[in-house]
Amino acid sequence: MNNHPLKLIECPRDAMQGIDEFIPTALKAEYINKLLKVGFDTIDFGSFVSPKAIPQMRDTREVLEQIDLSSTSSKLLAIIANLRGAEEAIQFDKITYLGFPFSVSETFQQRNTNSSIAESFDTVKQIQSLCVKNNKELVIYISMGFGNPYGDEWNSDIVSKWVNEISRIGVKIIALSDTIGVSNPENISYLFKNLTNEHPKIELGVHLHSTPSTRLEKIDAAWQAGCRRFDSALKGYGGCPMAKDDLTGNISTESIISYLNDHRINTELNMNNWAEAMEFSNRIFH
Repeated sequence: MNNHPLKLIECPRDAMQGIDEFIPTALKAEYINKLLKVGFDTIDFGSFVSPKAIPQMRDTREVLEQIDLSSTSSKLLAIIANLRGAEEAIQFDKITYLGFPFSVSETFQQRNTNSSIAESFDTVKQIQSLCVKNNKELVIYISMGFGNPYGDEWNSDIVSKWVNEISRIGVKIIALSDTIGVSNPENISYLFKNLTNEHPKIELGVHLHSTPSTRLEKIDAAWQAGCRRFDSALKGYGGCPMAKDDLTGNISTESIISYLNDHRINTELNMNNWAEAMEFSNRIFH
């Protein structure tokens, strides 16, 4: 059984990255500062990727300058897609985690990072080494972890193989990512139970995308199977602009909070500050 503590990861970066209209830097920073007061374990706040690929995140450095970590225990996570991005991100003391999307779909890996799965694994090894030397922690997202729309082969053995490979190089946090909303209670439960048994020391999480009608059954399947690390975004905004994806947003943070409250699980979140962040979000998502 998974003995890891509950960790809630709020993902404003994921929520904002697909919005075409540029969100002013000061507004992004103010929103993230409000989220930092809620008590989430981690805030996925920005990314060091090509501005051509994700124009909305081109000001991550400037946003970081305006982020105040003085009165929060939350840690910051930045997404990177290659070694150059990692080399940039490790220079900032405020950042604890670097997140790398590692796809088990060859087609999506090419679309997302312009490299094959094998090349990406070489990159992961280099980034892990960089993180160890610079006191950062690498989080690997197994993207297309529940299937893919491209016709590439997918099965649980493929996912298991890559979790094995990634854990062998010392990565301790792996999130199974449903980039396009194809997860269901059966595959969530099956993967989690098996991977948790095989890797009791790995902190396994989920980064689920969902339509509103299926989100609670997915959260429940993950929790019952031992998952204690959940990525989500306020009001369920966002999704991956690189994926074939029409209506599947992120799992909403409210759904996860509601599920945990209904099961009498203490989230230790400051709900007044949460309400304030929810209200403020209307200035960004409208």
